[in-house]
Amino acid sequence: MTKKEKVQLVIDTLEALYPLPPIPLKHKDPYTLLIAVLLSAQSTDARVNLITPVLFEQADNPYDMVKLSIEEIREIIKPVGLSPMKSKGIYGLSKILIDKYNGEVPAQIELLEELPSVGHKTASVVMSQAFGIPSFPVDTHIHRLMYRWNLSSGKNVVQTEKDAKRLFPKELWNKLHLQIIYYGREHSPARGWNREKDVIYNKIGRKNLK
Repeated sequence: MTKKEKVQLVIDTLEALYPLPPIPLKHKDPYTLLIAVLLSAQSTDARVNLITPVLFEQADNPYDMVKLSIEEIREIIKPVGLSPMKSKGIYGLSKILIDKYNGEVPAQIELLEELPSVGHKTASVVMSQAFGIPSFPVDTHIHRLMYRWNLSSGKNVVQTEKDAKRLFPKELWNKLHLQIIYYGREHSPARGWNREKDVIYNKIGRKNLK
């Protein structure tokens, strides 16, 4: 099977399984998505979705967020982990959004990456899911699957993102990164992986993986 055929098989399989993949993190606008994605670092989407309603009830925009102290934010978000760093980031970026962008989240990846606690992946998620601008955020699921499927070397997430963008059509990126995440969770997890049920791996995957 050629690389092109393998890519098409991935696209077709994921489209059949997840024709309308929902955005995993609950949000109502770019700001609440930005905060939710920031909170999801080294946590689960399910846990974040339990905490964000509590936080957003008090502050769902940067103006209300800076009325809270860093300590108050930290107390609310404690269950998602890394709360000291995340609370400072949320407060800090909210202040910058007010001072520099009239309280709006900028729709440019370079500007997003300048915000406190916002890395490339977080910025890419916001570009893709809040603004619909083609992006390919690589999380642990995508990094793992691109390696298992022999579509990337697995050296690092930067390389995986380059490979994904090179192989898959740009117009599919926003949907495809979500489809791969759902596939990874359900059919190709890091732990308890059952290869027999991993249809894509069985057809195109690297051999002899543990």
